[in-house]
Amino acid sequence: MRQARILAIDFGGKYIGLAVSDALGLTASGLPTLKRSNKRGDLDHIRELVEALQVERIVVGHPVHLKGHAGERAKEAEQFAGWLRRELSVPVELYDERLTSVEAENLLRERGEGRPRSRQSRNQRVEAVNRIAAAVLLQSYLDERVARPANP
Repeated sequence: MRQARILAIDFGGKYIGLAVSDALGLTASGLPTLKRSNKRGDLDHIRELVEALQVERIVVGHPVHLKGHAGERAKEAEQFAGWLRRELSVPVELYDERLTSVEAENLLRERGEGRPRSRQSRNQRVEAVNRIAAAVLLQSYLDERVARPANP
């Protein structure tokens, strides 16, 4: 049974972390991080991914605070998701991304990738954190979908 691929977006000010599900909707894989240019350029890149990967749903990380309220970054993610809904022909939803960046940092540390020393290394680490955070976000979303009972 083929299910739709899902694209996850970890929206940030300078970078957009990206991940995609496999065709069965079971596992998430990180994609190269998008260095933001402008809204039109970001949209064109995301549209190309949607078409090339046959994405049928987009999940945008919603960075609410630990206590559940939406701060400035969460509002920016909401606006971005709304914009994608208007511009693309696929459903777009927000998904709680609390602690995904922390988990991504921990995963990098576990792999032995400590603090970067150079500016280039710092940029590469930021890109890696965004990519891994998007994959963590998507895997959490996929796992929750499997655990959810089907609609009666």
